[in-house]
Amino acid sequence: MKDKILAMLKENEDTFVSGQLISEILGVSRASIWKHINKLKEEGYVIESISKNGYKLVSCPDLLVQQEINTYLNTNYIGRNIVYFDSIDSTNTKAKEIASMDIIDGTVVISEEQTAGRGRVGRQWISPKYKGIWMSIILKPDMEPSNASNITLIAAAAVTMALKDFDVDVQIKWPNDIILNNKKLGGILTEMSSELNLIEYIIIGIGINVNNSEEDFSDTLEAIATSLKIETADNFNRQKLLGSILNHFEILYEEYILESNLTSTLQVCKKNSILLGKEIQLYHKGVLITATAVDISDEGLLIIQHKDGSIEKIISGEVSMHGVYGYRQES
Repeated sequence: MKDKILAMLKENEDTFVSGQLISEILGVSRASIWKHINKLKEEGYVIESISKNGYKLVSCPDLLVQQEINTYLNTNYIGRNIVYFDSIDSTNTKAKEIASMDIIDGTVVISEEQTAGRGRVGRQWISPKYKGIWMSIILKPDMEPSNASNITLIAAAAVTMALKDFDVDVQIKWPNDIILNNKKLGGILTEMSSELNLIEYIIIGIGINVNNSEEDFSDTLEAIATSLKIETADNFNRQKLLGSILNHFEILYEEYILESNLTSTLQVCKKNSILLGKEIQLYHKGVLITATAVDISDEGLLIIQHKDGSIEKIISGEVSMHGVYGYRQES
């Protein structure tokens, strides 16, 4: 009922909506309306109330809650069920806890803050409150576990396309880092539970530094990490950006699971790659080698060329990569 009242206020944001009209349309008492209005105010909505005029929505909070994200969603199921937290240790950890329950496909676990956010190889991900997008998408696809790694590329492509909606051009460090001006803007952490040829669930953790300031990063991180606000000097609408990411993700994800089509994803990943055509260093089986990244295969693997001219396909997770062009991150 609270969400329906909020929807009515949003539809009439330039005028007052009488309590009597809300009561008649929704079939609830004026007292019930007053109760829900107060609840909305507690959640950060600024609502003006004038006797005989009714209620008018003045402003909405910058929170990544369901009723705000719905405004920007065009999806059928991705993000249509948001499990929201003000603060949590890790969205991926919570997503894994609830994924095996009767939770619907496409559920998104999101938190305004992570106290123990995780990157790859167990690294800490700094996730300050109300500054970024810290979320995990729960997926339950009917597909071979061996194909699950491509969901990481789909997420990277979706984030890249969403940022282009905001006129921000980023690059992708295959397969899971989002780079802006040679610094890390975001990352993707994919985890899976499966048995033989059956996937129980896939968790796609996405972290994007949106409105972080320099003070949010330690001296060490400041040299390699950045945010949209730092690079553009603008504050970004986190709700709109989140909605855009989920919209693009569902389109690319459905192309893959329904049509076995990774073409659109690969086009985005190749066009915006920070690695292709460049010399990179890889730790492969404990040995540091230097090679050239030449392409991404139709299966989503990185194709490298060794100095002797031989070609090799690299599987995500097998090696660590160290870029030699202004950033140093591990894949």
